[in-house]
Amino acid sequence: MSARILVVDDILPNVKLLEAKLMSEYYSVLTASNGFEAIEVARAEQPDLILLDVMMPKMDGFEACKRLKSDPMTAHIPVVMVTALDQPTDRVRGLEVGADDFLTKPANDLALFARVRSLVRVKMMIDELRLRDETCRELGFESGYADISDDMLKGRVLIVDDRPNAARALATTISGRLGIECDIVDNRDDSIAHVRKQMSEIILINSSLESYDGLRLCSEIRSHPDARQSAIVLMVDHNDFKTISASLDLGANDYVMRPVDDNELVARCRSQLRRLCYADRLRDNVHNSLKLSVTDELTGLYNRRYAMPHLKALIERAQVDGHDLAVALLDIDSFKAVNDTYGHAVGDEVLKEFAARLRVNLRGMDMTARIGGEEFLGIMPETDLAGAAIVAERLRATIAAKPFKITHPEKDELDITVSIGVAMMSFTQMTPDSMLQVADEALYRSKREGRNRVTLAPSSVAA
Repeated sequence: MSARILVVDDILPNVKLLEAKLMSEYYSVLTASNGFEAIEVARAEQPDLILLDVMMPKMDGFEACKRLKSDPMTAHIPVVMVTALDQPTDRVRGLEVGADDFLTKPANDLALFARVRSLVRVKMMIDELRLRDETCRELGFESGYADISDDMLKGRVLIVDDRPNAARALATTISGRLGIECDIVDNRDDSIAHVRKQMSEIILINSSLESYDGLRLCSEIRSHPDARQSAIVLMVDHNDFKTISASLDLGANDYVMRPVDDNELVARCRSQLRRLCYADRLRDNVHNSLKLSVTDELTGLYNRRYAMPHLKALIERAQVDGHDLAVALLDIDSFKAVNDTYGHAVGDEVLKEFAARLRVNLRGMDMTARIGGEEFLGIMPETDLAGAAIVAERLRATIAAKPFKITHPEKDELDITVSIGVAMMSFTQMTPDSMLQVADEALYRSKREGRNRVTLAPSSVAA
């Protein structure tokens, strides 16, 4: 797995040593000699990972990491602090300013490269989400990036540990310090069953379970569809670098060494929750942007961008299966007069109520879209001419039967009618455009012959 790694250290031999190790694993290496330079390089080069020394002049690693994580351009880049400092308080401080891990010099190669591989995989996933987010922003939608505060960190923690007292102590610490609920199980079967029924943002696994291999359980949970988005944290014996390396390669997101320091455990859990929150916000933004891109903001119906490819797919499927397919083109009668007389706000009220009536009077398999100002499209799969005519007449009657409530000082309701043209798929070469053209011709006849009526396209009648 290739990646670009930024090595930051003010001591040149340390830089050269790390550079040589990383290049031997076929990573590309960038270098910086202080915190200021690291920030500049990170912003300009967008590396996949930063290995950051702590003890540097001018700006130490803690401050550099804090600035990197507070900048939207670099906040997504994983940071591993590599330093001679080895006290739990130093690790906690590093995690609290946003570091993803804290390795003590001389860093164990097994642990170092496992952590690099693990964080590069995470970075690739985040990069894909950020790329989609950027595309959405270019289309005019809001970005998913925002500062994430502690009060936004929600979720549950599943603790898998067969030591009852230790498990309860872990749950008390996490619940008390992070304000999130913890569930405890003590064996493999219960943990898999829990994953199936309950989403856990963090799954904390004792690697030394007596009844089951903790690493195998880590692998099984990571491969389970219901836990794909969960962060797995393994509890390992002090300096058990072989287990650490294996767990990270099997999909664990982080680890904590025993004896577990409460402050470090909380800091690592908080770090995982922040990353999950950030990724979830990017996913939600992409999902919402895609939804907005294919729906009409005013009415909530699909728009033309979605309706035309959908109709094309239905035509192709109907041609293969030999099923009927009908469309109804609907146009609100005299809608320009509504806007001109009562204003566009009232016009919007009419459009929203019109869409609501269409929505409740079509079958679940049918689709309605707003494809123009006051023009709507109903698509009716597996519907013959007689059925389409019945549906269209029902829609027309529904619109005309009850006045539309409006907000206006001179009038509180309006009589609204609709003209409809219905077309059937009548030949194998029919396209969405040609089908809508046939329906539009029928709609024009409805308008010409007095409005508030349904007209079947001649080609449909002939079919």
